[in-house]
Amino acid sequence: MTILECKELTKEYYSGENVIKAVDDANLSFAQGEFTAITGPSGSGKSTLLHVLSSLENPTSGEVTYNGESLKKYNDNQLSILRRRRFGFVFQAYNLVQELTGMENILLPVMLDKKKPDEAYLNKLVEVLGIGDRIGHLPSAMSGGQQQRIAIARALANKPAILFADEPTGNLDGKSGREVLALLKYVSAEFGITLILVTHDLSVAEQAQRVLTLSDGKIIRDTKGAAQ
Repeated sequence: MTILECKELTKEYYSGENVIKAVDDANLSFAQGEFTAITGPSGSGKSTLLHVLSSLENPTSGEVTYNGESLKKYNDNQLSILRRRRFGFVFQAYNLVQELTGMENILLPVMLDKKKPDEAYLNKLVEVLGIGDRIGHLPSAMSGGQQQRIAIARALANKPAILFADEPTGNLDGKSGREVLALLKYVSAEFGITLILVTHDLSVAEQAQRVLTLSDGKIIRDTKGAAQ
C-alpha cells in the first residue's frame, strides 16, 4: 500500500542569476513499511528531496501526497501537526534539549501534542533501543551513539507512520553507526514504519530494501522491483 507519493516534484534555488534544481522532476511512491535509502554525491539533492517529501520545505512545483491527500491542502499549522503526529525525524545532529533528561527528551513530542504517554509502548521503545540505563541522564552524560538512540526514541514516541532520517550515522564512529542503523531497520520492521534514509555511505545504503541514487537533483537509479 502506497503511503507517500510525489509527482513532478521540483525544488529550485537561485544563486545570483543561476537557477539550481536541487530536486528535478521526481516521481516516486513509497510503500507502507518499506525501507528506502537515498544516496548520491555531496550536493546531489539528497537532503533537499527528504525535506520536500517531509514538508520541511515547500516544492517549487509538483506535489507530495500522504495517504492519498495532497499536502497542498494543508496550511502551515496543519503541516506542523502532521509532522508531529505522523512523521518522525532523525538528523545527523541529535538536537536533544541539553537541560532535559533522556526520557524528558523522548516525551517532548507527546507533551507538545498534549497527549497521555503510552507507557507500555514507550517502555518497549526504550527496551528495543537499549537505553534503559540512560533515560535518567542528561545528554552531556551520554555518548554520541546513546544520544542518537534517544533521538530515535523521541522520533518514534508519537507512533509515526514515516520516519525520515538524514545522515543519522554521520556523527558516529563505525561501531555506533552500525548499531544505530541496525536499530533503525529493526524498529521500522517491528512497528511497520516506512523508513526513508539519506546517506552518502554505500555500505549503509545497500542494507535498504530499495536505493534511490541522485545526481544533480535527478533520480538516476531506483532499485524498486530489482533484486538487491
